Amino acid sequence: MNRPAVWAPALERVCLEVDGEEIPLERGSDGWWRPAQNHHGSYWFVVDGERLPDPRSPWQPDGIRGSSHTVDHSAFAWTDQSWHGFPLASAVLYELHVGTFSPEGTFDGVISRLDHLVDLGVNAIELLPVAEFPGRRGWGYDGVLLYAPHHGYGGPEGLKRLVDAAHARGLAVVLDVVYNHLGPSGNHLARFGPYFTDRYRTPWGDAVNLDDRGSDEVRRYFCDNAVGWIRDYHLDGLRLDAVHAFADRSAIHFLEQLAGEVHNQGDRLGRQVWVIAESDLNDPRLVRPVEAGGYGLDASWSDDFHHALHVLFTGERDGYYAAYEGMADLARALERVYVHDGRYDGSRGRTHGRPVGNLRRNRFLGYSQNHDQIGNRARGERLSQLVEPEALGAIAALVLTAPFVPMLFQGEEWGSTSPFLYVTDHDDPELAEAVRQGRRAEFAASVLDWDSRLQPPHSELLSWYRRLLRLRGEHPELTAAGPDDTRVRFDVQRRWLVVERGGFAIAVNLAGHAQLIARPPSARRILGTYPDHPVVLGPDGLQLPPGTVAIMGPDDHRA
Repeated sequence: MNRPAVWAPALERVCLEVDGEEIPLERGSDGWWRPAQNHHGSYWFVVDGERLPDPRSPWQPDGIRGSSHTVDHSAFAWTDQSWHGFPLASAVLYELHVGTFSPEGTFDGVISRLDHLVDLGVNAIELLPVAEFPGRRGWGYDGVLLYAPHHGYGGPEGLKRLVDAAHARGLAVVLDVVYNHLGPSGNHLARFGPYFTDRYRTPWGDAVNLDDRGSDEVRRYFCDNAVGWIRDYHLDGLRLDAVHAFADRSAIHFLEQLAGEVHNQGDRLGRQVWVIAESDLNDPRLVRPVEAGGYGLDASWSDDFHHALHVLFTGERDGYYAAYEGMADLARALERVYVHDGRYDGSRGRTHGRPVGNLRRNRFLGYSQNHDQIGNRARGERLSQLVEPEALGAIAALVLTAPFVPMLFQGEEWGSTSPFLYVTDHDDPELAEAVRQGRRAEFAASVLDWDSRLQPPHSELLSWYRRLLRLRGEHPELTAAGPDDTRVRFDVQRRWLVVERGGFAIAVNLAGHAQLIARPPSARRILGTYPDHPVVLGPDGLQLPPGTVAIMGPDDHRA
C-alpha cells in the first residue's frame, strides 16, 4: 500500500501535492495526517505554503530538494529465498564506501567487485551510510532522508540488486545508519514535530528527542527505519553510528527497543540479523543480554584495540593516542578487550570504562583501519603510508587471529595507497565553485586504484591476507573467543610479542635484527610467515628475522 502519511502533531494544516494539485489531509487524534486514498508516484507535503519532501520518503530521484516518490517493495524479484544468514561470531566484515569503492561509485559498481571479496575470504560487507544526503558524493553521515537509498548510488532498486547479488555469493550485508543526528542541509524534521530536544546538547546541536514530550513517535521514526532496512531490503544487520551521543533516561533505553525490534523482525523472516554499535564509552552494557541488565546488541566496535595497535606500529602519540602504551596495551586489549576498563585515561583526564568480565570476545569488533581513523586524518593516510611494508603483514596477522570479529577497510588487503579523505558535496548554489572543484578532486583521489593490487608489493600482501583468511576458516581454534582463550607474552625492550590462542601462536619481531624468541609450548610447525623469510623453529626457540611475523600451530597444515 502506498498512502503517504506524515506525523505533525502541532500543525494546523498539511496538504499532499500531486501533479500540482494540493489535497488537504485530515489529522487523526494521534497527530498523523493521512490521505483518503492510495497514491503512486511523485508527491510533496505542503506546510505553511512550502513544499517539503516526506520525512519517510522511500525514494528521492532528484535528491534532497526534489519530490518524494513512492516505492512498491513487493515488486522486486528477489532470488535469495534460501538465504538465512549466519552468526556474527563467524563473520569477517569488510567496510566499504559505495562512492569510492569502484570507479562507477554506485551499488552496481560494488556488485562488479563482489567476486574479489569472495576470493579474498570475507563473508560480510558493511556499507557506509547510504541514506539520502546532499549532492552526489560524500561519506553519508550528513543524511537527512533516512528511508531513501541515495539517488546517486542507484536508489532503492540498486541497493536491492546489491543485497541480492551479495547473498547469491554467500555474503551478508550490514548497513551503517546514523540516528544520533541529521545533516544540516535539507533537514526539515523539526518543521513536522518535536524530533529534537534542547534538554541535551551534542556535537551537532540539539539532541534527538528520545525521552522528552512526543518522543514515542520520534523513537518510532528511527525504529521503523531500522526494521524497514531488514524487511524491505533484506539487509543482515545495522551498524549504529556513535551511540554514545544518544541521550535517553527512559526505563527502556532506545538501544534496547531498537535492537529488540530488529531481532524480532529477523525472527519473523527466519533470518539471523545483527545490531552492532559504535561507542567510545567502553561500556559492556551495550552487548550484555537484556536479562542481565544490558541493551541486547550483538557487538560493539573496540577502538582500544585499534589505538594500541596503531601506537605500537606507527609510534604516533598525539591526541587520544597519547593515552596508549603500544605493546603493553595491545596485550591488554587482546586479553581483556578494553585498555581503559576502569583505568585512568590521560586524554580524558579521568577514569574511563569498565571490565567486560566473562563476555565472549566475539561480541566486539577488531580492526587496524576504518573510515574514521583514516578519513579524520588531514591527508587521509592509510597505514600503508605510515609504516614499513612488512609491518602491514604483521598487523594483518594480529587482526585476523585476534579473538574479535575482524573487520577490514576497503583496499587494506593489498595495502592501497589511495587516501580516504573526508569528502562531502553540496547542492547550495551559493557555495564557491573553487570549493566544489576542490571537493571533487579529493573525492577522485579517494577512489580505490584496483590495478595496483596486481603489482608488487601489493600483490604479495593480498596473497598474505588470503592465506590468513583461509587459515582462519580451516582452524576454528583461531576464532576462540572465551575470556581465557588468549594469552600474550611480550618484551618491550627487545620488541617482540607472542599471542597464544587455541594451540596456535603468532610471533612478531619488531626489532631491527633477528632474535631468538622462546618457543610456545604448542608450536610444532610454521604455518606461514610474512615476509616470506626463512624462519627456524628449533628446540631452543624461534629464530625470527627482523620485521617478520610467524604463525605457528600444533599440526602440519600450511597457510
